[in-house]
Amino acid sequence: MFSKLAKSFPTSIFSELADYKAEKIAEGLDLIDLSIGSPDLPPPIWIRDEMAKWVQNENSYGYTLTGLNEFYQSAANYMKRKFSVELNPALEIVQLMGSQDGLVHLPMVLAEEGDVILVTDPGYTAYSAGVKMSGAEMVSMPLKKEHQFLPQFDEIPEKVAKRTKMMFLNFPGNPVPVLANRCFYEKAISFAKKYGIIIVHDLAYADLVFGEKSPISIFEFDGAKDVAVEFHSLSKNFNMAGCRIGYLVGNESIVEALKKLKSNLDYGVFAPIQHAAIKALREGDVFLNENCRLYEKRRDVLVSGLQKVGWNVELSEATMFVWAEIPEGFTSQSFAYQLIDKCGVVTTPGNAFGQYGEGFVRIALVQPENRLHEVVKRIGTSDLFS
Repeated sequence: MFSKLAKSFPTSIFSELADYKAEKIAEGLDLIDLSIGSPDLPPPIWIRDEMAKWVQNENSYGYTLTGLNEFYQSAANYMKRKFSVELNPALEIVQLMGSQDGLVHLPMVLAEEGDVILVTDPGYTAYSAGVKMSGAEMVSMPLKKEHQFLPQFDEIPEKVAKRTKMMFLNFPGNPVPVLANRCFYEKAISFAKKYGIIIVHDLAYADLVFGEKSPISIFEFDGAKDVAVEFHSLSKNFNMAGCRIGYLVGNESIVEALKKLKSNLDYGVFAPIQHAAIKALREGDVFLNENCRLYEKRRDVLVSGLQKVGWNVELSEATMFVWAEIPEGFTSQSFAYQLIDKCGVVTTPGNAFGQYGEGFVRIALVQPENRLHEVVKRIGTSDLFS
């Protein structure tokens, strides 16, 4: 009855967790859910006010097609202000219904059956979905602790590299919240040019980087526009996840190809959401700094607390996630279910993001500090680390 493509999509661990959570809630268990990476706070009031103003405008309800010119200029200005990267708003940016829109659809315009797409493992689940949509073959680039969770390009067989059309990179990443250094990007660009590979850099967490460290755009490096595109999103940085708005920047030909595909898929983002995004991109620097500090404080509360009760979790460098190595004697999935059963704490098993995620769980910092203190208390009084 269903196509091979439809049958190729597995049941998501997130769906399985949702069913199990529903069972536990029905039993009366107070769950603290740290599994889904969706902000628990709304956008700031000035963004919501801007959206509300345009919702009341009777001219806001037509198709917006490729998007408002002001959005493109605001995105270009943000890239210039944040990364000192110059972009042509008309040619080097395409608006998206959230970055996942582009992540899933871009492989369809770049690759096909017989091609290879390199994907970080563990990696964001949308990457593998996009590979399936294209019909290409997915080859994993392992992210291992001993290599600081960075892919090793010299370990990719040449016969694989020669068949590769594109590769996904994501730093700072989901689920592994590490930053790549400048040397890594130079190696990535050199590798891509050698084999004619398109780099797809997912920079959705550009504004959630902690301490004195800074995010890096791939377009800070010479030659990047020849081989790369980069995704940006307002979902996490501005708490606009449900609004579904983001954008792709970079190589003009690839941007144009995605624009062409999208012209056959949708009729644009709702205008009030675009106006809210324009205001966010233009005036949001102070809020972005405050929001980043909020997640950094949550990280510190959770990680320091877990370390005190015996779970040696490493500090994340960025994003809204902690990538936590689990105790010996468990699989990622069995440990995640033990956290639910014994502590009422919901995390995501690392193997949900690929085979090299085994041995970890992803913890999302999407609860206020008092609930994170409660997480530490519950885990500390369980027998999981005794």
